[in-house]
Amino acid sequence: MIKQLKKIFIYSGAFSLLFLSVSCEKGKNISITGSTTVLPIAQSCAEYYMYNIDKKAKITVSGGGSGVGIAAIIDGKADIGSSSRKIKEEEINNAKNKGVNVNEIIIALDGIAVIVNNGVNLTNLTMEELKGIYNGSVNNWKQVGGEDKQIIVVSRDTSSGTYGSFIEMVLHKDKLRSDAMMVSSNQAMATTVSQTPFSIGYIGLGFLNSSKIKALKINEVEASESNIKNNTYPISRTLQMYINGNPQGDIKKFLDFILSKKGQELIEESGYIKL
Repeated sequence: MIKQLKKIFIYSGAFSLLFLSVSCEKGKNISITGSTTVLPIAQSCAEYYMYNIDKKAKITVSGGGSGVGIAAIIDGKADIGSSSRKIKEEEINNAKNKGVNVNEIIIALDGIAVIVNNGVNLTNLTMEELKGIYNGSVNNWKQVGGEDKQIIVVSRDTSSGTYGSFIEMVLHKDKLRSDAMMVSSNQAMATTVSQTPFSIGYIGLGFLNSSKIKALKINEVEASESNIKNNTYPISRTLQMYINGNPQGDIKKFLDFILSKKGQELIEESGYIKL
């Protein structure tokens, strides 16, 4: 009987250790979803972290838009929701109703570059001209000093944080024109504008890497790191990650890494502006 009890105890202890091991490994799984603007940052930092900081960590990264990332935190479908816009009041209220305490961690700075197809012979727009193009009161490039050609307007879709930031900073209370082409990501925006003559769009600064598009100055100010840092470029913003509650455990370690010197270097290498 004693031998049997010893066997049971040994097996039980072994099972407990196995369960503990599985639990610890599971705790190292971190899921990140949301902004396509923040996506290169999340991917670069996650890859470095898994290969150089914690080789047992498993970090999965996906896009979908800032609205998707924030919703994932509120609904408990992700550990980290990345966003290129600030959380909205209605999202905060929704989170509170579900018992979720959304916590914001600012990780980088960014500007929204206004881009045009290389065939557009302009180098600058004023904020008022840009607003007119996107609210529909300006329809031809000749109205803003360009050729007598119809303006093809491209915008991000409504789940995008870049869309939300652009609409807030450029259109204010005006509505986006109804004939704008809607695209789902920064890369889709760059591709569409590069392939569509006389088109205009906007992208996160980190995606400004195609020779087939050009960024316009806004109010004669270039979309550059220095101008974003000194607040002279008028369409700039912060990039952030949202979590439920205070960061703890492996999530805290990963977020601390992003904010560390090496993490901020990776953000710069990804084309964004470190804090």
